[in-house]
Amino acid sequence: MAVIKAPTDQVKMLARLMRAEGEGEGELGMLMVGNVGVNRVRANCLDFRGIRSLQRMIYQSPGGFEAVQRPYFYQRAREKDIRLARRVVRGERRHPASNALWFFRPGGAGCPGTWYRQPNTGKFKKHCFFSPLRRNCPDVYRG
Repeated sequence: MAVIKAPTDQVKMLARLMRAEGEGEGELGMLMVGNVGVNRVRANCLDFRGIRSLQRMIYQSPGGFEAVQRPYFYQRAREKDIRLARRVVRGERRHPASNALWFFRPGGAGCPGTWYRQPNTGKFKKHCFFSPLRRNCPDVYRG
C-alpha cells in the first residue's frame, strides 16, 4: 500500500527526479532521493506546508530540486527507475534518508552538524542528509 497518493504520471516524474539527482550514487542513492521527496509530500511542515503531491514537491520554488532546471531531468523515465520510485512510494526507507527532508553535496568538506538548523542524520557517498526534529514534523516519522 502506498504511503502517499501517486498517480502513474507522477511516479514517472519521481523516477526522473531520482535519476537526475541520485544516479551517480547508484540505486541506493536514488532510493534516498526518493525518500526525501516522499517525506516532503508527507511532512506538511516547515518549508513543505501544503505540498501534497509529487508534482508540487518536485517543482516547488523556492526550495525545490536543482535537477528540474537541467535537461537530463526531462528525459523519459526508464523502467528500472520507475520500479525504484514505486518502492519509495510504497514506503521503503533507507538510512540516512529515512526521515530526511533535505540533502546536499558539500564541496570537499565533510557534512556539517546542522543545515538550516536541521540535524545531520548521516552521509551516503557524497551526499549529506538532514532530518527535522520529530516535534517539528511528526508526520515524517509516521510508520
